[in-house]
Amino acid sequence: MPIRPGPRNLITDVHGIAVGNAHSADVQSGVTVVRPDSRAIAACDVRGGAPGTRETDALDPANLVDAVDAVVLSGGSVYGLDAMSGAVAWLGARDRGFRMAGVPRVAPIVPGAILFDLAGGGDMEWGEAPPYGGWGREACAGASRDFDLGNVGAGMGAMAGDIKGGLGSASAVDGALEIGALIAVNAFGSALVPGTGHFWAAPYELDGEFGGKGWPSAAPAVSAADPLAGTRAELRPLVSGRTNTTIGVVATNAALSNAEARRIAIMAQDGLARAIRPVHSHVDGDALFVLATGALPLPAGPADRLAHLMRIGAIAADCVARAAARGVYAAHDLGDAVCYRSRHEAKAS
Repeated sequence: MPIRPGPRNLITDVHGIAVGNAHSADVQSGVTVVRPDSRAIAACDVRGGAPGTRETDALDPANLVDAVDAVVLSGGSVYGLDAMSGAVAWLGARDRGFRMAGVPRVAPIVPGAILFDLAGGGDMEWGEAPPYGGWGREACAGASRDFDLGNVGAGMGAMAGDIKGGLGSASAVDGALEIGALIAVNAFGSALVPGTGHFWAAPYELDGEFGGKGWPSAAPAVSAADPLAGTRAELRPLVSGRTNTTIGVVATNAALSNAEARRIAIMAQDGLARAIRPVHSHVDGDALFVLATGALPLPAGPADRLAHLMRIGAIAADCVARAAARGVYAAHDLGDAVCYRSRHEAKAS
């Protein structure tokens, strides 16, 4: 049976996963929350040179915590860390969190990562009251199985090289196995083959999900192409204080341990390398989380289990590549930021 997208082609094709978004087109920033129906095993892998994260150390397999109540992706750079606090407050008020015997108050575990969108031209004169905490609560409250892509949530103010970035998602169903990815693409690197309107992720596309243009017939030799082609010109010297970052979540219904989820996160990072060039740079804070709901048991035998884990990691990486391309493809113009379809599909017509 071939691997196919789920019915929504969203991370929420993994049963038990909901996504909420909150944002402002005026501020040009926003927050995305991935909220499992019940606590989920989680892990994280950080590859970028300029990360901004919360609670990622808690997910180390050597430490106590192995499950989370939500994962938050936020714009706003350091201000966006407030979004995790907003989600914690919302969850705690509903008695969802890590519980210890004899302690009346739960402690919601909400890791997250931020991206840099402060230079996009939005109205960020918020004084001492950044909106991110409120957006974290709003996104938690509005989480559902269906959500939009592109200029929403953490993707609202995102850029992908020199074109508009956005929030993307994709899923894959392989028999009873469900895998999905949600990616906020705000990369220094480009999602496009230099000089073309073709996505680097084209070989992984399913059912024309990001335009169906395929691979260019006369693609340049990758090693010969300018590795900074299509990136933001003002950042090419790499001396600006501005940073970028592609952040995301992979979810699966497989019953993984914390350590197994960490290895899946590491493998899934390859999806970013398939979709963005360059990636994991000095000025990116790239981070991926993995959530495992545990609904699908894996074989107990070591060899069979290992084979299943490697398959999950490989499919997860493909989903990440597809989700990243979909985020760029779904974005629309915002202020001075020109989107993919305005630049490349308008030319074709």
